[in-house]
Amino acid sequence: MRPPSKVLFILKRREDYNAVVHSAIGLSTGLYNSANFMNEMLNESGIESKLVVVTDNNDIDREVSQYKPTHVIIEALWVIPSKFSVLQKLHPNVTWIVRMHSETPFVAGEGMAMDWLGEYSNFQNVIIACNTPRFLQEIRNYLQFKNSWCNIEAEERVIYLPNYYPNDYRKKKMYRNKDHVDVGCFGAIRPLKNHLLQAMSAVKFAEDIGKSLFFHVNIGRIEMKGDAVFHNLRGMFEQLHDRGHRLINHQWTPRENFLELCASMDIGMQVSFSETFNIVGADFVSQGVPLVGSKEIPWSSSLYNANPTESCDITAKLHSAYSFPTLNTWRNQNNLTAYCKKTRKIWVRYFGS
Repeated sequence: MRPPSKVLFILKRREDYNAVVHSAIGLSTGLYNSANFMNEMLNESGIESKLVVVTDNNDIDREVSQYKPTHVIIEALWVIPSKFSVLQKLHPNVTWIVRMHSETPFVAGEGMAMDWLGEYSNFQNVIIACNTPRFLQEIRNYLQFKNSWCNIEAEERVIYLPNYYPNDYRKKKMYRNKDHVDVGCFGAIRPLKNHLLQAMSAVKFAEDIGKSLFFHVNIGRIEMKGDAVFHNLRGMFEQLHDRGHRLINHQWTPRENFLELCASMDIGMQVSFSETFNIVGADFVSQGVPLVGSKEIPWSSSLYNANPTESCDITAKLHSAYSFPTLNTWRNQNNLTAYCKKTRKIWVRYFGS
């Protein structure tokens, strides 16, 4: 029996993030919450774990020296490959895991991703973890071609570590006596999130039910040439102002405030082109808010998943969610619970004694 695992999650501080929101860490709440859910789940499962946030590569040695972990999980792609040459010599008994949070379409927008992943594979005790089966197989194939690995070595060097979300759910009643409908489409504004088509579909839905649309988004995180998306959103709603439709912009907030914001919505939308888990969707569902998603979200109910390229399908799913909100949230909560139960088993199997 191997000795007990001791896991250290390391995240990089985001200096471009609103320090007022998370002054202690200056970090994207999405990535921090994701890692923290894992950290808490491991501790609850009897596996010692800790999460820290550092400024850059140069802080890693200090944190590892202090905590003395068996495994270090680097959340997302930010450690330059050459740094592992130094870290391996300083901590030869540590297993380093670089955990990815994206599918290939999103990774394609990060210019150094494939080069860095290839460089990581040159280090014997550096493992790449993917949080979706599809990306897992794609990276295994890529690195097998590069390194001439056998199937067994590929399975050991590229592993599957999916996301987890705490199953703390609430119920919410749908109020239809308002003259408007609140639809939330939160998350960083970037092309693959598909904000504009979702907004157009939501306008049609609101017109169908004789209400104004209040379409809620986050501002402050516009990424990967998402500026044009936001300008188009703003321009469309300016043109529709006389119809009563509004674009409501929200700054990023601490998690407890964000959950309150999610709970105030009538419907949540996450009809994205690419996802690996979608914490925002889980936040809606946890607050009892019906969700219209896409098949890219691995746990969302197929009854309410829309084709992200077909506005009429998105509008139809909005009607369905609005008509049967309790069924929507019940199915999504059950699916999310089942998904996270499997996640816990996978993590405990890998890190357990």
